[in-house]
Amino acid sequence: MTVAAILLAAGESSRMGTPKPLLDWGGQTLIEYQIAQLKQPPVEDVVVVLGHRAEVIRPLAERAGARVIINEVYQGKGRAGSLRAGASAIPDGTRAVLVLNVDQPRPHSVIERLVRSHQQAENLISVPLCEGKRGHPLVLDGWLLPDLRTVRERTQGMRALLERYEESVAEVPFESNIVLLDINSPAEYKKAKESYFEQVTR
Repeated sequence: MTVAAILLAAGESSRMGTPKPLLDWGGQTLIEYQIAQLKQPPVEDVVVVLGHRAEVIRPLAERAGARVIINEVYQGKGRAGSLRAGASAIPDGTRAVLVLNVDQPRPHSVIERLVRSHQQAENLISVPLCEGKRGHPLVLDGWLLPDLRTVRERTQGMRALLERYEESVAEVPFESNIVLLDINSPAEYKKAKESYFEQVTR
C-alpha cells in the first residue's frame, strides 16, 4: 500500500523551443529537481513518462531514482496516452497516486502537505486551491487506477475524470501561488523561476 507519483514529461515543448525537462531549475535540470522533490516521504515510487528526446532525458531521470516509461505515440496525442502509460506501470493496491506535469514545478513541502491532507481526510481526489483557482498536482485514491489507465484525449482525459467524480473532489487551500505555476513559454519560464525560488527560500 504505497503512494506513487506519475511525472508526465513526454511532450515536444513546442512553445518553449527547447525540451522543458532539460531547463535549468536551481542549478540542475527541471526533471532532476522535480524527481528529487517527489522522491521523499510520503511518496515511495516515482514513474516518469518520456517521449520527446527520451534518449537524452532518460539517463537523468533514472539517475535521480525514477522508473522510466516510454510513450512511443506522444506526438500530437495530448497527455492522455502518457497518463495511461504511467498508470499502467503502477501496481494494483497502491494507496494513492499523485499526477504532475514536468512543466509545473512543485517543492516537496507542497507535495507532502497535499498527500498528507488527502490521506487524513480519506479523499477520493484532492486538488490544491489558491486565489480561488485549482492548481496541481492532483492526488487520487488508488481505487481510480482503472480510470487512469483508460483515459482518452478524445473524451477529455483527466478533465472528464474530474467531472465524473466532481462531488468527491476535495480542494486543499494553499496561500502560495506556487500551486498554480505552469511553464509554457520562455517568458513564463523566466517569471516562474524568479517567483518560485523567491518563495521557497523565504
